[in-house]
Amino acid sequence: MNQNSSKILVALDYADRQSALQFVEKLTPNLCRLKVGKELFSVSGPEFIKELIDRGFDVFLDLKYHDIPNTVAKAIQATAKLGVWMVNVHALGGRKMMEAAREALSNCEHKPLLIAVTVLTSMEQSDLNEIGLQGTPEENVLRLANLAQTAGMDGIVCSAQEVARLRQTFDANFCLVTPGIRPEGSRNDDQKRIMTPKKAMEAGSSFLVIGRPITQSDDPVATLTSINNSL
Repeated sequence: MNQNSSKILVALDYADRQSALQFVEKLTPNLCRLKVGKELFSVSGPEFIKELIDRGFDVFLDLKYHDIPNTVAKAIQATAKLGVWMVNVHALGGRKMMEAAREALSNCEHKPLLIAVTVLTSMEQSDLNEIGLQGTPEENVLRLANLAQTAGMDGIVCSAQEVARLRQTFDANFCLVTPGIRPEGSRNDDQKRIMTPKKAMEAGSSFLVIGRPITQSDDPVATLTSINNSL
Protein backbone atom coordinates (compact mmCIF):
# COMPACT_ATOMS: atom_id res chain seq x y z
CA MET A 1 0.00 0.00 0.00
CA ASN A 2 1.37 3.41 -0.97
CA GLN A 3 1.76 6.10 1.66
CA ASN A 4 -1.56 7.74 2.59
CA SER A 5 -3.56 5.54 0.22
CA SER A 6 -5.66 3.90 2.92
CA LYS A 7 -9.41 4.41 2.81
CA ILE A 8 -9.57 4.24 6.62
CA LEU A 9 -9.90 7.41 8.70
CA VAL A 10 -9.18 6.52 12.31
CA ALA A 11 -11.20 8.72 14.65
CA LEU A 12 -8.95 9.94 17.47
CA ASP A 13 -11.73 10.12 20.04
CA TYR A 14 -9.47 10.88 22.97
CA ALA A 15 -9.90 13.41 25.76
CA ASP A 16 -6.29 14.63 25.78
CA ARG A 17 -3.24 15.01 23.56
CA GLN A 18 -1.05 12.53 25.45
CA SER A 19 -3.53 9.66 25.12
CA ALA A 20 -4.00 10.40 21.42
CA LEU A 21 -0.25 10.49 20.77
CA GLN A 22 0.31 7.23 22.64
CA PHE A 23 -2.07 5.65 20.16
CA VAL A 24 -0.70 7.46 17.09
CA GLU A 25 2.84 6.32 17.91
CA LYS A 26 1.70 2.75 17.20
CA LEU A 27 0.71 3.70 13.64
CA THR A 28 2.38 4.64 10.38
CA PRO A 29 0.88 6.88 7.68
CA ASN A 30 0.62 4.00 5.20
CA LEU A 31 -1.95 2.32 7.46
CA CYS A 32 -4.52 5.06 7.76
CA ARG A 33 -5.48 8.71 7.84
CA LEU A 34 -6.52 10.42 11.08
CA LYS A 35 -9.68 12.26 12.08
CA VAL A 36 -9.62 14.85 14.86
CA GLY A 37 -12.94 16.03 16.27
CA LYS A 38 -14.19 18.73 18.58
CA GLU A 39 -13.11 17.30 21.94
CA LEU A 40 -9.50 16.57 21.05
CA PHE A 41 -9.09 19.78 19.05
CA SER A 42 -10.53 21.82 21.94
CA VAL A 43 -7.95 20.49 24.41
CA SER A 44 -4.97 20.13 22.04
CA GLY A 45 -5.39 22.95 19.53
CA PRO A 46 -3.79 23.71 16.16
CA GLU A 47 -0.29 22.71 17.25
CA PHE A 48 -1.45 19.13 17.73
CA ILE A 49 -2.81 19.08 14.18
CA LYS A 50 0.51 20.34 12.87
CA GLU A 51 2.32 17.65 14.85
CA LEU A 52 0.23 14.91 13.24
CA ILE A 53 0.89 16.37 9.79
CA ASP A 54 4.63 16.57 10.55
CA ARG A 55 4.50 12.85 11.34
CA GLY A 56 3.27 12.28 7.79
CA PHE A 57 -0.44 11.72 8.44
CA ASP A 58 -3.28 13.11 6.38
CA VAL A 59 -5.63 14.82 8.86
CA PHE A 60 -9.37 15.25 8.56
CA LEU A 61 -10.35 18.08 10.90
CA ASP A 62 -13.93 17.23 11.79
CA LEU A 63 -15.37 20.41 13.34
CA LYS A 64 -18.59 20.62 11.30
CA TYR A 65 -18.59 24.39 10.91
CA HIS A 66 -22.16 25.74 10.99
CA ASP A 67 -22.55 29.50 11.34
CA ILE A 68 -23.17 32.61 9.27
CA PRO A 69 -21.32 32.56 5.91
CA ASN A 70 -18.63 35.10 6.83
CA THR A 71 -17.74 33.35 10.07
CA VAL A 72 -17.49 29.95 8.40
CA ALA A 73 -15.42 31.37 5.54
CA LYS A 74 -12.84 32.78 7.94
CA ALA A 75 -12.73 29.54 9.91
CA ILE A 76 -12.14 27.56 6.72
CA GLN A 77 -9.28 29.87 5.71
CA ALA A 78 -7.66 29.42 9.12
CA THR A 79 -8.06 25.66 8.87
CA ALA A 80 -6.47 25.55 5.42
CA LYS A 81 -3.37 27.26 6.81
CA LEU A 82 -2.86 24.33 9.18
CA GLY A 83 -2.29 22.04 6.19
CA VAL A 84 -5.12 19.61 6.87
CA TRP A 85 -6.12 17.12 4.19
CA MET A 86 -9.88 17.45 4.72
CA VAL A 87 -12.27 19.76 6.58
CA ASN A 88 -16.05 19.88 6.85
CA VAL A 89 -19.03 22.16 7.27
CA HIS A 90 -22.65 21.26 8.02
CA ALA A 91 -24.92 21.21 4.98
CA LEU A 92 -27.82 22.46 7.11
CA GLY A 93 -25.99 25.79 7.16
CA GLY A 94 -27.35 26.27 3.65
CA ARG A 95 -26.12 27.10 0.18
CA LYS A 96 -24.76 30.58 0.96
CA MET A 97 -22.68 29.28 3.83
CA MET A 98 -21.23 26.42 1.79
CA GLU A 99 -20.49 28.70 -1.16
CA ALA A 100 -18.71 31.12 1.16
CA ALA A 101 -16.62 28.25 2.52
CA ARG A 102 -15.66 27.17 -1.01
CA GLU A 103 -14.82 30.74 -2.05
CA ALA A 104 -12.66 31.15 1.06
CA LEU A 105 -10.30 28.48 -0.31
CA SER A 106 -9.92 30.08 -3.73
CA ASN A 107 -6.84 32.11 -2.79
CA CYS A 108 -5.34 29.64 -0.32
CA GLU A 109 -2.00 28.08 -1.19
CA HIS A 110 -3.15 24.79 0.33
CA LYS A 111 -6.69 23.67 -0.50
CA PRO A 112 -8.02 20.81 1.64
CA LEU A 113 -10.93 18.69 0.54
CA LEU A 114 -14.10 20.48 1.63
CA ILE A 115 -17.03 18.26 2.48
CA ALA A 116 -20.45 18.74 4.06
CA VAL A 117 -22.17 16.77 6.81
CA THR A 118 -25.70 15.68 5.88
CA VAL A 119 -27.54 13.70 8.60
CA LEU A 120 -25.57 12.45 11.59
CA THR A 121 -25.29 8.65 11.76
CA SER A 122 -26.55 8.74 15.36
CA MET A 123 -29.90 10.07 14.12
CA GLU A 124 -32.91 7.98 13.09
CA GLN A 125 -36.44 8.74 11.95
CA SER A 126 -37.73 9.71 15.39
CA ASP A 127 -34.93 12.27 15.78
CA LEU A 128 -35.77 13.91 12.45
CA ASN A 129 -39.46 14.01 13.37
CA GLU A 130 -38.64 15.66 16.68
CA ILE A 131 -36.71 18.54 15.09
CA GLY A 132 -39.24 19.00 12.31
CA LEU A 133 -37.34 17.66 9.30
CA GLN A 134 -39.79 16.07 6.88
CA GLY A 135 -38.98 12.83 5.12
CA THR A 136 -36.83 9.81 5.93
CA PRO A 137 -33.13 10.03 6.84
CA GLU A 138 -32.27 8.87 3.30
CA GLU A 139 -34.49 11.54 1.70
CA ASN A 140 -32.85 14.24 3.81
CA VAL A 141 -29.37 12.96 2.96
CA LEU A 142 -30.14 12.98 -0.77
CA ARG A 143 -31.56 16.50 -0.65
CA LEU A 144 -28.58 17.85 1.32
CA ALA A 145 -26.11 15.99 -0.90
CA ASN A 146 -27.50 17.64 -4.01
CA LEU A 147 -27.36 21.02 -2.30
CA ALA A 148 -23.76 20.41 -1.25
CA GLN A 149 -22.67 19.46 -4.77
CA THR A 150 -24.27 22.52 -6.34
CA ALA A 151 -22.59 24.68 -3.67
CA GLY A 152 -19.17 23.36 -4.74
CA MET A 153 -18.41 20.81 -2.04
CA ASP A 154 -15.97 18.00 -2.80
CA GLY A 155 -18.25 15.50 -1.13
CA ILE A 156 -20.36 14.76 1.91
CA VAL A 157 -20.48 12.83 5.15
CA CYS A 158 -23.30 10.29 5.18
CA SER A 159 -24.24 6.86 6.47
CA ALA A 160 -23.00 3.92 4.42
CA GLN A 161 -26.62 2.86 4.18
CA GLU A 162 -27.28 5.77 1.82
CA VAL A 163 -24.17 5.30 -0.33
CA ALA A 164 -25.57 2.93 -2.97
CA ARG A 165 -28.46 5.30 -3.65
CA LEU A 166 -26.12 8.30 -3.75
CA ARG A 167 -23.80 6.60 -6.25
CA GLN A 168 -26.71 6.47 -8.68
CA THR A 169 -26.47 10.28 -8.80
CA PHE A 170 -22.86 11.14 -8.00
CA ASP A 171 -19.73 9.78 -9.67
CA ALA A 172 -16.55 8.61 -7.94
CA ASN A 173 -15.09 12.13 -7.89
CA PHE A 174 -17.70 13.16 -5.32
CA CYS A 175 -16.38 11.89 -1.97
CA LEU A 176 -18.72 9.93 0.26
CA VAL A 177 -17.20 9.79 3.74
CA THR A 178 -19.00 7.28 5.94
CA PRO A 179 -18.88 7.06 9.73
CA GLY A 180 -20.83 4.40 11.59
CA ILE A 181 -18.52 1.69 10.24
CA ARG A 182 -18.35 -1.40 12.42
CA PRO A 183 -16.31 -4.52 11.58
CA GLU A 184 -18.05 -7.87 12.05
CA GLY A 185 -18.53 -8.59 15.74
CA SER A 186 -18.07 -4.98 16.93
CA ARG A 187 -20.49 -3.17 19.21
CA ASN A 188 -22.78 -0.57 17.65
CA ASP A 189 -22.10 1.89 20.52
CA ASP A 190 -24.11 5.09 19.86
CA GLN A 191 -24.32 4.59 16.09
CA LYS A 192 -27.69 3.74 14.55
CA ARG A 193 -27.16 3.50 10.76
CA ILE A 194 -24.10 1.25 10.50
CA MET A 195 -22.36 -1.10 8.02
CA THR A 196 -19.25 -3.28 7.83
CA PRO A 197 -16.12 -1.89 6.09
CA LYS A 198 -16.24 -4.30 3.15
CA LYS A 199 -19.95 -3.75 2.46
CA ALA A 200 -19.52 0.03 2.73
CA MET A 201 -16.73 0.06 0.14
CA GLU A 202 -18.69 -2.25 -2.16
CA ALA A 203 -21.63 0.14 -1.92
CA GLY A 204 -19.44 3.05 -3.06
CA SER A 205 -17.98 4.74 0.02
CA SER A 206 -14.83 6.79 -0.64
CA PHE A 207 -13.48 6.78 2.92
CA LEU A 208 -14.51 4.94 6.08
CA VAL A 209 -14.44 6.57 9.52
CA ILE A 210 -13.69 3.99 12.22
CA GLY A 211 -12.99 4.89 15.83
CA ARG A 212 -13.57 2.67 18.85
CA PRO A 213 -13.28 -0.72 17.08
CA ILE A 214 -9.65 0.28 16.35
CA THR A 215 -8.69 2.65 19.18
CA GLN A 216 -10.10 0.33 21.87
CA SER A 217 -8.69 -2.83 20.30
CA ASP A 218 -6.13 -4.88 22.25
CA ASP A 219 -3.98 -4.75 19.10
CA PRO A 220 -4.94 -1.66 17.06
CA VAL A 221 -2.36 -2.22 14.33
CA ALA A 222 -3.52 -5.80 13.78
CA THR A 223 -7.15 -4.68 13.70
CA LEU A 224 -6.38 -1.87 11.27
CA THR A 225 -4.29 -4.15 9.07
CA SER A 226 -7.07 -6.72 9.02
CA ILE A 227 -9.62 -4.12 7.97
CA ASN A 228 -7.33 -2.79 5.22
CA ASN A 229 -6.77 -6.31 3.95
CA SER A 230 -10.52 -6.98 3.90
CA LEU A 231 -10.95 -4.11 1.46
